[in-house]
Amino acid sequence: MTHLTLDKISVHYDGQLVPAVERVSLDIAKGDFVVLVGRSGCGKTSLLNVAAGLVEPAGGLATVDGRPITGPGSDRAVVFQNDALFPWLTARENVAFALRLRGVPADSRARRADELLSLVKLADAGDKRIWELSGGMRQRVGLARALAAEPEFLLLDEPLGALDALTRERMQTTLLDLWA
Repeated sequence: MTHLTLDKISVHYDGQLVPAVERVSLDIAKGDFVVLVGRSGCGKTSLLNVAAGLVEPAGGLATVDGRPITGPGSDRAVVFQNDALFPWLTARENVAFALRLRGVPADSRARRADELLSLVKLADAGDKRIWELSGGMRQRVGLARALAAEPEFLLLDEPLGALDALTRERMQTTLLDLWA
């Protein structure tokens, strides 16, 4: 079984007297649903960034199946608090980008992207440019793109925070259904 392990991880940022994270350990198996809870600024995002391979820890070791995490990998996808989409692409093209990276044939990309957009309740938004979408809609495109990557681990950094209450509840249910 695939494991993402954070072993005694410490993260320090220049100019800060107090470390963002100090000696935190987690062992997460594929299929686990893990939630990091804590006040603002306690290091949750720093830990996610280490797991994603975006930040190198000052101490400790981050691994997937015993292999050190040295950068981003196709086995991990991240949806950030703020969307990280390509503004010059449509919603469909943003989702299809992850499919292209996976080597999915061109004729299948648009169909699969549309399926994922439908899953996140954006079936009619495929042709819209990112700048035409609300913040909540952009977050859902980002979630669809992450799902398109079919990662072993889906790392979510408050991606539903920009959604209205009803849409947030629907997306939480969708995520739980996908996990089950």
